[in-house]
Amino acid sequence: MIDRARGRARELGCEAVTPGAGALLGLLASAVQARAVVEIGTGAGVSGVYLLRGMPVDGVLTTIDVEAENQRAAREAFTEAGARPNRARVICGRALDVLPRLTDGAYDLVLVDAGPGQCERHVEQGLRLVRRGGVLVVNDALWHGRVADPAQRDVATTAMREAAKRLREDDRLLPALLPVGGGLLVAALPANGTATGVSGVVR
Repeated sequence: MIDRARGRARELGCEAVTPGAGALLGLLASAVQARAVVEIGTGAGVSGVYLLRGMPVDGVLTTIDVEAENQRAAREAFTEAGARPNRARVICGRALDVLPRLTDGAYDLVLVDAGPGQCERHVEQGLRLVRRGGVLVVNDALWHGRVADPAQRDVATTAMREAAKRLREDDRLLPALLPVGGGLLVAALPANGTATGVSGVVR
């Protein structure tokens, strides 16, 4: 089933999460008992399938993508995964047009997976949406290994660095960069409202 979803992703030119990154997304969704998840960048639904696997049976995934064809593929992937239609709210549109309409602090997990172009603005919106005790995740945070190389200063790499810096410097958050797949930058918003401000790479 997930292999078919990956095949559709390749046909559409979408970069699907790796099996390791997908498994970690499912784990995070399960760990925070994520009943409400926002995904910025539907792709062909591969990451959404992993998230739905980890969410409770009454959990709802809100997934946003500007490409209607991607979302048709994602719906197919969700159906093949056995998810009821009411478990996925698929919204076609620009994320920065859709996100401001979503409720502050109402989501257990927010996944930013729409590339580096608007990453910092997506992160800002994600921080507004995630509840205390929830997590924000940025996929492809290492951006093909370029983020760690200070000599790489192209627009995309710089945008990913700035998004990571934004999360590292926010004293409310507990961030960690996990070298899984293309890199998952995970930032928890502690339920007690306090954080150490310490971040690092989990190896």
